[in-house]
Amino acid sequence: ISICRDLPNIEVITFSVNGISDLEPLHQCQNLSELYLRKNNIRSLDELFYLKALPRLRVLWLAENPCCGPDPHRYRMTVLRNLPSLQKLDNQAVTEEELSQALVDGVEITAPPSRSSEENGWSQSTASSAAGSTAGPESQLLSCSLEETDKTQEEFDMKPVPRDKYSTFSPQETDCSCKKRNNVLNAILLLMKELDAEGLEIIQQTVARRLQAFQKKELQEE
Repeated sequence: ISICRDLPNIEVITFSVNGISDLEPLHQCQNLSELYLRKNNIRSLDELFYLKALPRLRVLWLAENPCCGPDPHRYRMTVLRNLPSLQKLDNQAVTEEELSQALVDGVEITAPPSRSSEENGWSQSTASSAAGSTAGPESQLLSCSLEETDKTQEEFDMKPVPRDKYSTFSPQETDCSCKKRNNVLNAILLLMKELDAEGLEIIQQTVARRLQAFQKKELQEE
């Protein structure tokens, strides 16, 4: 499917039952809105990395590929977490509830697939992403002080979060939690500068769904 590199304006692609295993050629199809890949040889969901750059993608059919794995729920949640703009996945409409749940149950894919590490439809890099989404050594976090984060927030006309927000934690937990939060926030704010209006709209929709998920969880706990 290397020809897709020369078709940046194509809107609908049907490649079902074609033995396709690599989606890299699709990442330049910026106008792509519908993609049909049923019954191919896509072994890793890390291939979704190449579809995350497609702002107009609304319909994806990926069923009956090895990457679907043995857990249908995990598969669907992972696809929706990485492609939150989808309106239909595998011929099934995407709901707001699913998009919210995907933020909890889905695995975020942050790197392209490693061709040599694929196994049983889930590559090692996907597994690493799953592990990293719950915990990670402090040494792997971006280095960034609270002052640097506050400076970045000021550029977006945002108020810094008060330091006493973390007062309920022990001193060690406060330092770790606060540093991790500010590292992540600073990285997000810096990346937002690179987005156009359409990209920012996607971010806005994702944030709104995330907030709804948190609010629903708080209500359930009460």
